[in-house]
Amino acid sequence: MGLSTVAMGLLPTYAQIGVLAPILLVICRLLQGFGAGAEYAGAVTLVSEYVPAHRKAYFTANLSSATVVGIMFATLLFLLVAYLPEETLFGWAWRVPFLVSALLIGVALYIRQNLDETPEYVEAMERAAAHRREARVPVGELIRNSPREVVCGFLSITGHNANAYILSAFSLSYMTNTLGMARTDALTAVIIATLTGIVLTPPVGALADRVGHARVYLFGGVFTMLYAFPMFAILGTKNVVLATLALSIGFGIGYSGLASAQGAFLANLFPTRYRFSGIALARELNALLIAGPTPFVASALVAAGNGKPTWVVAYLMACCAITVVSVIAIRSRSYERGSD
Repeated sequence: MGLSTVAMGLLPTYAQIGVLAPILLVICRLLQGFGAGAEYAGAVTLVSEYVPAHRKAYFTANLSSATVVGIMFATLLFLLVAYLPEETLFGWAWRVPFLVSALLIGVALYIRQNLDETPEYVEAMERAAAHRREARVPVGELIRNSPREVVCGFLSITGHNANAYILSAFSLSYMTNTLGMARTDALTAVIIATLTGIVLTPPVGALADRVGHARVYLFGGVFTMLYAFPMFAILGTKNVVLATLALSIGFGIGYSGLASAQGAFLANLFPTRYRFSGIALARELNALLIAGPTPFVASALVAAGNGKPTWVVAYLMACCAITVVSVIAIRSRSYERGSD
């Protein structure tokens, strides 16, 4: 993921190599997405198995909060270079945020060299070996034994992925390209709004530990579905203060409600021996089909609506409805598996 991000900052331009430039950009973006997906699934699995069961949502919520920290810093870097003259910005300055990310590769390598398997996983593998049922291909056992959990897990992430990418990515292009707001105003609104997600996601995770992961996850899905229209209506005022408020509510309530409980919710769907495979398969298939394409889909829907957000609102509401229905479906089967 780190190498593909740095490579994006080194790509030749369209003027230099023609259509190959955007093709290479898409390839780098795909590689970046594959890496990011595996990162989150592995992080949720490790954290959920290391921490006390009654604090699972709080600690996994910190992972989602950290994701927003990354979004905030990336947006902040682009805000800084956005103040440069346009010729400088589009000439070379846009590359700086991508190249600076190389510093994080060393941190990531250090963490990996000092991580061990969780005691819970080691114990589960020992039990499996004792009963001669160790899975050589965990994903095969996963699909055979937990098909319902895989499907519901896949569907449950739909609303969160659509909402997260609309808030962090599409909102920027919508405010600048469709509404005509200044680029710096749009970037500032997103940066301030992400702070609410960073601050509120961990305490909402603590709440999920007290009242139930599925309940908080459901609340986040229902709120985001109902808030979709008001949010875009407020953005439509083109007022930077109101736009910041609208996005802050989206991050602070909708995003935090979904992101805070997601990790614990997914971890509890699958037994220890193939938990990583379950989370990765459910979440990353959804990311491939929903998260990644969402900014492009939303842009196409705005164009189809002649600049109006009607179809984007409908898309976000439909995605959240899928989340709500899937969580209700899995709750009806008492999904809390615990360790095994």
